[in-house]
Amino acid sequence: MNNMKKIKKVAKTVGALGLVGCAAMNSPFAMADDTFWYLGGNVGQSRARIDDARITPQLPGSVTMKDDNHKTAFKLFGGYQFNKNFALEAGYFNLGKFGYTATTVPAGSLTGNIKLQGLNIDAVGIVPISDKFSAFARLGYQYAQAKDDFTSTGVVPTPWDASPSKKAGNYEAGVGLQYDFNQSLGMRAEAERYRIDDAVGNRGDINMYSVGLVYRFAQHKPAPVEKVLMPEPVVVVVTAPAPPPPPPVVIVVTKVIFSADSDADALFDFGKTTLKPTGKRALDKFAAELKGADYNVVTITGYTDRIGSNAYNKKLSTERADAVKAYLVGSAGIPSNKISSRGLGESNPLTKPSECKGKKATPKLKACLSPDRRVEVEVTGTRPAK
Repeated sequence: MNNMKKIKKVAKTVGALGLVGCAAMNSPFAMADDTFWYLGGNVGQSRARIDDARITPQLPGSVTMKDDNHKTAFKLFGGYQFNKNFALEAGYFNLGKFGYTATTVPAGSLTGNIKLQGLNIDAVGIVPISDKFSAFARLGYQYAQAKDDFTSTGVVPTPWDASPSKKAGNYEAGVGLQYDFNQSLGMRAEAERYRIDDAVGNRGDINMYSVGLVYRFAQHKPAPVEKVLMPEPVVVVVTAPAPPPPPPVVIVVTKVIFSADSDADALFDFGKTTLKPTGKRALDKFAAELKGADYNVVTITGYTDRIGSNAYNKKLSTERADAVKAYLVGSAGIPSNKISSRGLGESNPLTKPSECKGKKATPKLKACLSPDRRVEVEVTGTRPAK
């Protein structure tokens, strides 16, 4: 801006962005789908510092300054998130119009104003903190247009071109926090710094503090629920090889499915990995049936329905299978060397896509997909062939 020194820093760099490595989880909101397009907008306040100390010596007589250095600012942006930690973002920003009026004695005045707007493209680093919160930092290139205008009266001359303008590129950086309301909509709070050329030979920083909304495309929320059902066992008969021919044996594989069909026997609450009392009783009954049996190994496999991302569903199914294993070892007395657990997420569904339509986690869709949300326990043993 004409009659402005390099616009001084209004605020020191907003704190260092702490890396919360151990808390970087696959959030069902921020990370429900690792890759997606999004749009958003922010509104807030921009701040600059008018260099009164540089302006007043250039004016005759006694000078009184009145600065206008806080303005409403906004930006519109769109981006693409490549994974849970990185995105590219581009947009338009308008930092507002700053100015000052210098009144002199003998009678005169000088008024200067600068209007700032431009385009930017940024690399954005993201650190998930919890299932709804994430922190992010941006660094990029911005191309800004500065338009100045100066008017003077009385004894005060206009020391520059009355309406200079300039377009120039420089850096832009910022930090912020994001909170996700649901699978598609989130809210941001940001602090940013723009390096600006004021069209009369000076460069300085303008800070923008803003809040806004972000809308994601094609986001899906996981809503797994685990409940209990016990089907008939499956038996496979194999004869051992020879020579020397051992006595024929029967390998017996018994599969018990704890699924989401029965509310009375649910293992887990919605979205949780802690066993419910009803689930513990069901597992106690299952363990009691194993006592005295000649079994070799118990394999626990967790599944989810198709609502949610692959990564989230794999993690949830694994944690629930581990919880069942831990209970059978610790409370039911099954030897730890005879039991294993794994999570297979949304693979091997029992329902068909034509039976359960839709993407949003509505009560109707969750009820339709209930057979897919299950924990399968396979017991493999042997007995002499009859």
